[in-house]
Amino acid sequence: MRSAIALSCALSCALLATPVHADIVVPAHTIRPQTVIAPGDLVVRDLPGVAGFETVEEVAGLEARVALYAGRPIRPQDVGPPAVIERNALVVLVFSRGGLEIRAEGRALDRAGKGEVVKVMNTASRNMIMGIVRPDGTVLVH
Repeated sequence: MRSAIALSCALSCALLATPVHADIVVPAHTIRPQTVIAPGDLVVRDLPGVAGFETVEEVAGLEARVALYAGRPIRPQDVGPPAVIERNALVVLVFSRGGLEIRAEGRALDRAGKGEVVKVMNTASRNMIMGIVRPDGTVLVH
């Protein structure tokens, strides 16, 4: 009985020590920040014990937020939607409640893509406001 338990324990430890293999998307070459990633920029590699994107479709069309190096896994925070708003760009702030809509001019303090939160300075009041970037480049504030 004792040898069966020892064998079971040894087998379990051996299985746990085996690296988990997974297909992970990595850059085929160095990708500079602010570059929109194309499918040809990516390859799928079998990397043991590494987490990351599993299909090229998950990454293609996104923008590199940092330099991505060939063969290294791409982390979710390394990529995001392509920027619609550039830093220091003038943007339209939109406040909408019920049937009321108020628009004002603001200056973006960061780059941001559709659906991302961006910090904007209202140019009239100099107040800092957070808002969500809409597909047309306007910023929806709450």
